Amino acid sequence: MDRTLNLLGIARKAGKLAVGANDVAFTVRMGIASLVLSASDASDGSTRRAKLNAEKYEVKYMPVPYTKFEFGNIAGRGSPGILAILDDGLACSFTEKLKSKQDQTHMETQEEMHI
Repeated sequence: MDRTLNLLGIARKAGKLAVGANDVAFTVRMGIASLVLSASDASDGSTRRAKLNAEKYEVKYMPVPYTKFEFGNIAGRGSPGILAILDDGLACSFTEKLKSKQDQTHMETQEEMHI
């Protein structure tokens, strides 16, 4: 399993993951959310609302390259398009691992192009 997604599983087990647009919106409004995530295949409306809500309450927002299916496997229910990490440390670790993964993928793509 992807180590970055694994952090979302850890957050869920620790009770530090909000799942679905309504739960995420609630945690953002209450000041509990640290990072709002939208799946790559989340609806435009859900993504727009999540982003606007996060901006309004000054919570970090990040679209990620994972699908609703992958979010659902981690969350253990349905196929949510929106998640929120409710812990600053886990949110920071998640963003660092995702950035590292994207940098590695970019480097591998560049190497393949020079072959």
